Amino acid sequence: MRVVHNAAPMDSESLRTFLAIHRAGGFTHATRVLHLSQPAISRRIALLEHEIGAPLFERTAGGVALSQAGQALLPHAERALAALEDCAEAIRALRAGTAGPLRIAAVGTLASTELTPILKRFAAEHAGIELTLRTATSREVSDLVRRGEATLGLRYLRDPSPDVVCTELSAEPLVVACGARHRLAGRRVAKLTQLRDEPWLAFPTVRDAREPSADNVFAHFLVRGVASVRWTPVDSLTAQKRLIEAGFGVALLPASSIREEVAAGSLDTIDVRDLRVANPVFAVVRKGGYLSPPARALLELLAAEPLARKRARPDTRRNRRGA
Repeated sequence: MRVVHNAAPMDSESLRTFLAIHRAGGFTHATRVLHLSQPAISRRIALLEHEIGAPLFERTAGGVALSQAGQALLPHAERALAALEDCAEAIRALRAGTAGPLRIAAVGTLASTELTPILKRFAAEHAGIELTLRTATSREVSDLVRRGEATLGLRYLRDPSPDVVCTELSAEPLVVACGARHRLAGRRVAKLTQLRDEPWLAFPTVRDAREPSADNVFAHFLVRGVASVRWTPVDSLTAQKRLIEAGFGVALLPASSIREEVAAGSLDTIDVRDLRVANPVFAVVRKGGYLSPPARALLELLAAEPLARKRARPDTRRNRRGA
């Protein structure tokens, strides 16, 4: 049995340094995040490893990777720092009343919904709140909330993780988007299977999990007996829209995200009679985390007002015709 004498306490700065190295992919990159010298960072990790009694990182060709001990420490370090941030927020709220920071993480496509005017109105009514917004994928939104880097997250589909609490807000209607010159632009088809030979664009696989928009494409074909379709991974909504405009494929996209292009005449939609689909939008908060009065007020506002406009599908430039 090994006894460690005079071990340094596992403080928040040591844990913050550990997480910074992991997220940055190495000691050198972490120096820019933490604004510390590499010797100072190495010293903190050495003390933390001395206390734990095992190395936390392993050298790789591209930098460093978590050791088994590092992997075991990771979720506990994230929860510990998130709890400390909760404490700091609670104290700030106590001292400043309704003032303070409110960090929101949201899937980027939600910016085209009613979310933007809702946040604008909320900010005007709560002038003392430092409202910040960052975009991420659905999975990343939950991770940011779980780590305490975001107070409130807005994502597609429910997160089953026991570390977060999800509240369903509304649903974002999806449409089949195509270029304005597509042979079916502005037309109606009876069945989705009529589009089985179209080249589809979808968000790529990330950490072995597709984003919900891609899942919707493949799942709806699968239940109709189509095992696979041609598809190209495109990791940007803007890039997908530009490629669709150029005639390189079609995509299942949020109706709100193509409203401007449809109005401008560069994109159109294909109305599929047997396809009515929407991505449910959920608000995500950390289970047991502190929510300031303004954060609770924003959550209640989002739950009360639908993010999607009443018109589920954008207007097209021509009358619908059957195909």
